[in-house]
Amino acid sequence: MPISLKHPSASKLKDHELFRTKAFIDGKWVSANDGAKVAVIDPATGKEIGTVPEMGVEETRAAISAASRALVDWRKTTCNERYDILIEWAQLISRHKEDLALLLTMENGKPLNQSISEIEYAQSFAQWFAEEAKRIYGEVIQSPLRNQRFMMIKQPVGVCSMVTPWNFPSAMITRKMGAALAAGCTVVLKPAAETPYSALALCELATRAGIPKGVVNIVTTDKHVAEVGLEMCTNDLVRKVSFTGSTNVGKLILKQCADGVKRVSLELGGNAPYIVFDDADLESAVEGIMTAKIINAGQVCTAPNRIYVQSGIYDRFSERLAERMRTLHIGSGLEEGVHVGPVITERARTKVHRHVEDAVTRGARVMVGGAEHRPAEGFFIKPTLISDLTDDALVANEETFGPLVAMRRFTTEEEVADLANRTKYGLAGYVFTRDVGRVFRMSESIEAGMICVNSGQLLASEAMPFGGIKESGIGREGSKHGIEEYVDEKLIAIGF
Repeated sequence: MPISLKHPSASKLKDHELFRTKAFIDGKWVSANDGAKVAVIDPATGKEIGTVPEMGVEETRAAISAASRALVDWRKTTCNERYDILIEWAQLISRHKEDLALLLTMENGKPLNQSISEIEYAQSFAQWFAEEAKRIYGEVIQSPLRNQRFMMIKQPVGVCSMVTPWNFPSAMITRKMGAALAAGCTVVLKPAAETPYSALALCELATRAGIPKGVVNIVTTDKHVAEVGLEMCTNDLVRKVSFTGSTNVGKLILKQCADGVKRVSLELGGNAPYIVFDDADLESAVEGIMTAKIINAGQVCTAPNRIYVQSGIYDRFSERLAERMRTLHIGSGLEEGVHVGPVITERARTKVHRHVEDAVTRGARVMVGGAEHRPAEGFFIKPTLISDLTDDALVANEETFGPLVAMRRFTTEEEVADLANRTKYGLAGYVFTRDVGRVFRMSESIEAGMICVNSGQLLASEAMPFGGIKESGIGREGSKHGIEEYVDEKLIAIGF
């Protein structure tokens, strides 16, 4: 197929068929019914990469209907049949990871080496859930009657609507879709308007792997996202909705799914505390920040937002972290040696800058950065380190989603545990200490779905159950628990 020449890197693709510019419904690559299109922008330049269809409710209904028709046969496939297709999908993702990473960087902006890592992460979910398809076990339950037996079996929940984010546009698809397909469900996916090409490329590879017509459908949209989302939540044929995104939208989805009593999985916002005690390994704690907060320009839901450092190590920690942050190279993710790419949009850049200005007006001090990085084009902002954060600052209470590191002193374990929990969010938390007892006390007291101890690497494995509590979400993705989100339990009572 002809590819867009609007991005100079498009010609570097080894397999041009992966650069799909149409949506995918009922086994066909299709345009919007009215021919409308939405532009996809490279955040490193602010310029158009290409377009995808601007779809609406009518096309979404068609996709859901296709998924419902395909469900009749797909749910009857054996675990080995689903394994064969999913493992082939995983192998194709691995085989084409350079092209997939290039597309990802073109539309998301993250450095190419980080995109490669994401594709490898995405591949791991396809492979993991191929194996998990064989492990959807039921139970035999004792009956009080001699002439009766109970069995509990697990069956696919049905048609699943999925909405995925732009910050990890490949891995979040395989983490959701891999589990759903392994369970025997069919899928209608709406990728983020900012990053549709990653989704469409993965869909192309899924068709090559042998996914039957209608089992996977991709609907692209931007202006009609509210109407499309409503249809994906309220259509009677849909039995499950999985969403990754903001807490406010997650709450709306819960309300929209309530009347149909639909199964819902939500992976929402975070405001993770990062706690460094006096006895921590200073270098490990500094490197943990460089991993957890700088990757993807800080646009990670598990990224630490509030850095609490005990008084005895505070000055040394802040000085060492400032040294490391000054070495970061900002630029296009396609350039060699770049550590920090752009944020996704001008709106995202404005929010980070607003959080910096707000913190400073409340008494914080800028140690590194603090100003917008404005080259000739693109949505860049300098990685920024501020100290003496106050508890009423925006960055202490909202998810920043950018390369802003905000530090505050603390004195006692009890004090910092209280500070860590002063948030409506509960996705992740980080603790650095050599005290084993403190590890357990803090891990148990912090109100979060995931605690990372003496490391900044939380997005590490397909085997870990990922998810939050409080207003950070419902359910778990990845691991053996991820597939349970896509099955119903059915009791069969047999008399004889």
